[in-house]
Amino acid sequence: MSLLFPALAHDPDRPALRFGDRSLTYGELASAAGALAARLDGASRAAVWATPTLETAVGVVAALLAGVPAVPLNPKSGGGELAHIVSDSAPDVVLAAPGTELPDALGDLRFAGIDVAASAPAREWPEPDASAPAFVVYTSGTTGPPKGAVLPRRAVTSTLDALQDAWEWTDDDVLVHGLPLFHVHGLILGILGPLRRGGSVRHLGRFSTEGVARELGSGATMLFGVPTMYHRIAEALPAEPELVKALSGARLLVSGSAALPVHDHERIAAATGRRVIERYGMTETLMNTSVRADGEARAGTVGVPLPGVSVRLVEEDGVAEIPAGDPEAVGEIQVRGPNLFTEYLNRPDATAAAFAEGGWFRTGDMAVRDPDGYVRIVGRKATDLIKSGGYKIGAGEIENALLEHPGVSEAAVTGEPDDDLGERIVAWIVPADAEQPPAADELASHVADRLAPHKRPRVVRYLEALPRNDMGKIMKRALPRG
Repeated sequence: MSLLFPALAHDPDRPALRFGDRSLTYGELASAAGALAARLDGASRAAVWATPTLETAVGVVAALLAGVPAVPLNPKSGGGELAHIVSDSAPDVVLAAPGTELPDALGDLRFAGIDVAASAPAREWPEPDASAPAFVVYTSGTTGPPKGAVLPRRAVTSTLDALQDAWEWTDDDVLVHGLPLFHVHGLILGILGPLRRGGSVRHLGRFSTEGVARELGSGATMLFGVPTMYHRIAEALPAEPELVKALSGARLLVSGSAALPVHDHERIAAATGRRVIERYGMTETLMNTSVRADGEARAGTVGVPLPGVSVRLVEEDGVAEIPAGDPEAVGEIQVRGPNLFTEYLNRPDATAAAFAEGGWFRTGDMAVRDPDGYVRIVGRKATDLIKSGGYKIGAGEIENALLEHPGVSEAAVTGEPDDDLGERIVAWIVPADAEQPPAADELASHVADRLAPHKRPRVVRYLEALPRNDMGKIMKRALPRG
């Protein structure tokens, strides 16, 4: 039936997808996706209105069966951003649930309603070449209009098969998550991952600790989440014994899309006996590294390179490689492997700039590497690497230290120009008690005691909340200036 999803043909009665009280077996999924795929014959690209529903999953599987690249659309995107994506990717059909009211930016596209109850006779679908595009996924666009990363089919299969190895992922696993389906985390890892293995996924629709407890307590074995979700879990654990029990019985707890604060790692481990493992990936690369299921879930690290993926750290010149083992040797992560995107759609200039000689992709993420190969990300090159007093300092370790202070609820760290130091460290704090925020000198001493004096914040600014995107990442460029 499909080299991507062999279970569509071999295990028709196995549960495949569940969203709330709606579900599909593999046989039902094969029938519904097959019927829609037949309607996509001749399409160049298919936009998918990526709501957290069965329809989105069926639509994406149908596009992959038909060999039509899927363009996931964030339903919360504004009209201007949607118009840019549609103009740039030029889909000729949009897939959505019947009756969906779509914004004007999509009004000129042919509409194909996704009928999850449709039936179609089984058929063999020709498998496109591994280099053929599977997805065009748009980046967040923090430095300009969103760019469409073209992900080939080999990137999807190689990543999911590498995670099978790293996480000991089998068809017996049942994954639960509440992630959005317009990002690679929720869609490719969280929906296509279980389907490629022949397992099943239970999507929460909307994340809640009650939903996590219910699903992990009734047969689910794995949980995917982002740090904001795990923070809510850590906060809820003392008052929710059923959540403690459910997490304690899980086979694997995985966090991604941003760094999970060490404080939350330790609170979850202390309450449940289970450690969250982290992995590292990007839209352009899918997954690069992960803590292995049989490895040490070391807080603050994203593990080791996945099978087939090469990872190196380089100096500021982008060429000289930094050897592993020096915890102060910060370098930019560059990756190479079958997991990489092929191009930014219609942007040959941006594509060329993204790669170094030898096919190494410049991630823009800064890290150090432990002697045993574990990678510790310290932040983005553009926003999280602070050069102060002759030191290269990663914002992430300072944020972790600040979050250990009982008076700090949220923390972000940036740099700003300083005539003496080059850059001074600025801490942005959401206090646990807005009426009695911790004093700046108290926080500076707290950091200096845990890390080093040169890593203490020189300026502290207080906020009611940190700006975050829909995946929970702190948007440092949106912090107020001065």
